[in-house]
Amino acid sequence: MKRDNLVLTGFMGSGKTTLGLKLSYKLRRTMEDTDRLIERREGCAVSGIFAEKGEEYFRRLETAVLGELLERKQKMIIALGGGTPVRQENRELIRQLGQVVFLRVRPETVCRRLKGDTGRPLLMCGNPQERVRELLEARREAYESLADLILDVDDKSADEIAETLAEWAAFRENVPPEAGRA
Repeated sequence: MKRDNLVLTGFMGSGKTTLGLKLSYKLRRTMEDTDRLIERREGCAVSGIFAEKGEEYFRRLETAVLGELLERKQKMIIALGGGTPVRQENRELIRQLGQVVFLRVRPETVCRRLKGDTGRPLLMCGNPQERVRELLEARREAYESLADLILDVDDKSADEIAETLAEWAAFRENVPPEAGRA
């Protein structure tokens, strides 16, 4: 059974955290960011966790956090880390968490938004734009397979996207589950 949460997924730089905060005010819900939950638990930034303990350790932490979020009863806005859906185990948990919105973004937009950001361990390489393209393509199927809604975010402001999602969430809550089925 899906919970009543709104789960934001997408690549780094797609605006999940910014949008999650805006939606938490609009919808009067708690907002949780899985990366921030992990950082608080570990007492270390995501980049430090990657450097000290590796990506696999970090992905296991994501799985644990998803399990904890499933135990919570209140309606939330949940912003996932960009790589969270990579693991099949995580995709199964994410589906249970609530309605999933994939914030689809082009590589050029990611690079523009994250230019100079040194806190992204997966982009610390010689050609970040090529790395973004590779990772986006590798993750595309995982993002799309989870999505109840796919929203292109490249040329929209965070306020425009928040308004669209607030209306969508309100519509979803007021329509009986069987009403959308043919």
